Amino acid sequence: MLLFPKLIFMKAAVFHKPGDISVDTVQDPIIEHPTDIILKVTSTAICGSDLHIYDGFFPQTKDLVMGHEFMGIVQETGKGVKNFKRGDRIVVPFPIACGHCFFCSHHLPTACENSNPDHYGPQGDMMKGKGGGLFGYTALYGGYSGGQAEYVRVPYADFSPRKVPDHLSDEQVLFLTDIFPTGWAAIDWARLKGGETVAIFGSGPVGLMAQKAAWLQGAGKVIAIDPLEYRLERARTLNKVETINPNEVDPIDAIRSMTEGRGADVCVDAVGTEADRSFFEKAKAVLNFEKGTVKVMEQCFEAVRRGGIVTVVGVYGSPYDNFPVHRIFDKGITIQLGQAPVQNYIDQLLQLVTEEKVVLEDIVSHQLPLTEASYAYDIFKKKEDNCVKVILKP
Repeated sequence: MLLFPKLIFMKAAVFHKPGDISVDTVQDPIIEHPTDIILKVTSTAICGSDLHIYDGFFPQTKDLVMGHEFMGIVQETGKGVKNFKRGDRIVVPFPIACGHCFFCSHHLPTACENSNPDHYGPQGDMMKGKGGGLFGYTALYGGYSGGQAEYVRVPYADFSPRKVPDHLSDEQVLFLTDIFPTGWAAIDWARLKGGETVAIFGSGPVGLMAQKAAWLQGAGKVIAIDPLEYRLERARTLNKVETINPNEVDPIDAIRSMTEGRGADVCVDAVGTEADRSFFEKAKAVLNFEKGTVKVMEQCFEAVRRGGIVTVVGVYGSPYDNFPVHRIFDKGITIQLGQAPVQNYIDQLLQLVTEEKVVLEDIVSHQLPLTEASYAYDIFKKKEDNCVKVILKP
């Protein structure tokens, strides 16, 4: 008798076109390569990056199983898998990486040369020359089915996944897949020496995680900026940060007034391309063939002090007109941005969770069955019912 009886079909959250994600019956994944495993998903989450597909900011013309934040129990292993066996409980980083190419060997798993064979390249353009593969994140990043499903295929299984200690719940470790390592990277890239003022734009899931990471890495003051009061309240309650609502005060002026006029030592863009925009800003984007806005990144350049550091973990997918290179140059700003190299951080961050030095599950606002994924996407996008983070249970 199999530990988990094999199904022929399963339920999954499937993207059909912008604004249309439904829970469908689809074919089970199968082992395609000797280094694959099949995972029975026990918990998965909706990420702000999923909205970029849902809203049409990143093109996807075919149906796609969504989701890059998931964990579960190994159901089946390919013949080449050495580190895992059926029944192991694991958590899976969102970048798909082979573990042995040039970039994987240089600690850049998001640039893996082998996981996105159809669209990989050095250019980094909108529609070609992309980076390594990602779960559930369009054909441009490999076309891999994601983990908002009952089962998922995990390639190169010996490199990225990590076993989960039995005493830790799914909720305690699920966010090691993406948002905690992403928030951690935003601060790690800033190379804090201790006592710095860190201003974090966005108090969604990644912003909340960056706030936690800032305290853990030695910040002296952490400021959260967000236009939604319920998210600021969660930031104050959970992470003991100071807050600014840009609907009430000018955030740049407020940050300077809190830093003796200089600006923050570090500014983090945890929002990305889908920041709130005026009608004029939307019209300008259409005229310039831009997707979304670079507004929050520009605010970071204004709010950071001279010689300061700006890190960007919010997602951007198109070029932008009038980019303020003059300000970056005049102020001598250091910038680092990109997808988080989760594999570089996950062991350290799992240890922090195990030692109870950080709590991750306190950001969860909704836990719903996978069958309610359409409703979950709707409230997450519209920020209804004080929605911050949704976990789906297959």
